[in-house]
Amino acid sequence: MTGTTSRRLTASALACCLALSLGACAGGREYTVPKEACGVAISEKALDPFLVDGKKLQVLGEPLATGEGNCAIWVDDWLVVNLLLEKVDKLYDPMDESEEFRFKNRAKTADLPFDGLGAVGDFNAMVSAKCVAPDAKYVIVYVEVSLKSTSDVTRRRENIESFAVDVVPKVKKALGCTA
Repeated sequence: MTGTTSRRLTASALACCLALSLGACAGGREYTVPKEACGVAISEKALDPFLVDGKKLQVLGEPLATGEGNCAIWVDDWLVVNLLLEKVDKLYDPMDESEEFRFKNRAKTADLPFDGLGAVGDFNAMVSAKCVAPDAKYVIVYVEVSLKSTSDVTRRRENIESFAVDVVPKVKKALGCTA
C-alpha cells in the first residue's frame, strides 16, 4: 500500500468514526409516543410538531374525561403540551374582550368541524364547544404548547390549531357529549 492510499484510508476511517460519534451525540427521540394521553386518543401526527428530543415522555395530571382538570405531556423536564378542561353552562367566545388576556396575537379559528367557537394565539388555543351531557352544556378546552416548538410563528399557530381541532372531539367523546 502506498503512503497516499494509506493516508486516504486513514482519513476515510477517521471521517466515518467522527460521523458515527456525532450521530450518537445528536440526541433524538428515545421515547415512544402513546396512542392515548390524558384519557383521550392522541394523534401522533397532530402532537409531533411539539415534541422535542429526549429520553422519556410522561403524561401527568388527571384524565380529562374525569371532568374539569389539567393534564400535561412532558418530555424529560420540558412541558410540551398542556391541556386544561372546563365544563360550563354557556358558550364562551374566545374572541370576546374578556378572553383577550389569554392570548398573544389572538385570531379566530374559522370553520370548526363541530358546534363551537375557537381562537388561536402564538402559544395556545381556546375552544368552547357544545356538549350535551348530564353535567355540562358546553366544554372549554385550552391548549398550551412548548416554547421550544418551531420558531416559525405562522407554522406553530397552524400546528396548535390543528392539534386543538383534532383533540376537542375526542375530549367530547370521552366526556359522553351527545352533541
